[in-house]
Formats: sequence, structure tokens, C-alpha cells
Amino acid sequence: MLLYNVTIIIEEDIAADWLRWMQEDHIPKVLATGKFVSNRLLRVLDSPNEGVTYCAQYVAENMEEYNDYQQRFAPGLQAELTDRYENKFVAFRTLMEYV
Repeated sequence: MLLYNVTIIIEEDIAADWLRWMQEDHIPKVLATGKFVSNRLLRVLDSPNEGVTYCAQYVAENMEEYNDYQQRFAPGLQAELTDRYENKFVAFRTLMEYV
């Protein structure tokens, strides 16, 4: 099992809009790919960064599902985020393995 974590630091003045968009649009689209078995969205309470920090986490059963998601779906979904909130966020992505 793999955990795909997307950490996003979003400007405070648009954080509520971003959160609503994530919950109502983006996360459902990611899950509709069928590549992840579960997800969660967390707010980081002790972030040293300006803005609001969230972690969107998705669980994939194996590397093949994750790689397929990255090749077929991630570019378009990430472009939607960039188009909607350009210059208003910073994101970094990590892949972790359950041990």
C-alpha cells in the first residue's frame, strides 16, 4: 500500500474557496479515477508557513495504480488547480510506503 500525499500551502484569503473546491470538485475527480482506495484531507495546525497548510492524502494499493494515475490523470487534475489558483499556492507531493 502506498500513501500519496499532496501538501498545499494556500493564501489565507482564498483558503475557504479552495477547501470547498477540493471537497466538492477535485477530490471526487481524483477518486473517480479508480486508482485510490481511500483518501483524507487534513489541515496542518502547526505550520511555520504563511497561509493555510493542508495535506490531501490518497491510498493506492500498489505502484502500478499510482503510476497509472500519474501518467493518465495527474497532469490534467493538477492543471485545473493551477488554472483556478495560479500564484496563490505552493504544493509539493510525496509518495510513501506503508511498513
